[in-house]
Amino acid sequence: MSAARFKDLALDALDHKALADWWCTAMGYERVPPADGAADRPGNWPVPIRDPAGRGPLIWFNPVSEPKTVKNRMHLDVFGDPDALLSLGATLVRRRSDGIEWDILADPEGNEFCVFAPRP
Repeated sequence: MSAARFKDLALDALDHKALADWWCTAMGYERVPPADGAADRPGNWPVPIRDPAGRGPLIWFNPVSEPKTVKNRMHLDVFGDPDALLSLGATLVRRRSDGIEWDILADPEGNEFCVFAPRP
């Protein structure tokens, strides 16, 4: 038996609601509505998003008061179109090249993520 099993992903963000919405647009996710039926969570609460098809992990966006300042130690890998993500507001960190089959982009708050070509 293992000591742990995967549950969710969590990202810290200065504007956690805006970043959650950006990732919803980028990946076709949706915000998880509050369990109590309220229209929205209190402003200082984390925002969870989910894959409506149920294939991807639940991702939480946690409010923090400090900006990202160093390279991520952990990051997301996604299948997608880097140019489409750039048009949504991502920034290019590094294009794929000989021997490296993924692009590295950063979301609007600077969190790096790798973009792989979609599989057929």
